[in-house]
Amino acid sequence: MAKKPKASSDLIIANKKARFEYHLHEQFEAGLALKGWEVKSLRAGRVQLTDSYVQVDKGEAFLHGCNITPLSSASSHTDTNPTRNRKLLLHKREISRLIGATQQKGQTCVALSLHWKGPHVKCNIALATGKQSHDKRASIKDRDWQRDKQRLMKAR
Repeated sequence: MAKKPKASSDLIIANKKARFEYHLHEQFEAGLALKGWEVKSLRAGRVQLTDSYVQVDKGEAFLHGCNITPLSSASSHTDTNPTRNRKLLLHKREISRLIGATQQKGQTCVALSLHWKGPHVKCNIALATGKQSHDKRASIKDRDWQRDKQRLMKAR
């Protein structure tokens, strides 16, 4: 049996909107409890993280708002819910850190990306605070300057 060639990046999807909308503080890597049809859809790249966030309930962390569109060939015999809440696999001290930060400090926890780590799917999450509109303008200005700087260096 031939081995599958390793991809240059194991990244499945990144939530670019989260980096623009929030100041990111502390980041965690969490496992994701998935069903078989969801893994097949992730391999096909049919996932969206745009409005996803993490909520802790009864000592367990769940990913809300992640949309995994089922493949028609892989999910014909099961009941699929593309926006179901998926359990995040974290250590107790990490969950307690999330609880403390979100309840006391007024922070939120957002999903940044999904990636493969061996045969497992991992989710990068971060504690974050929302940006004000003037912070977003500064981010846009910095991004534009970086783009112009690259163009100038390339022209030389």
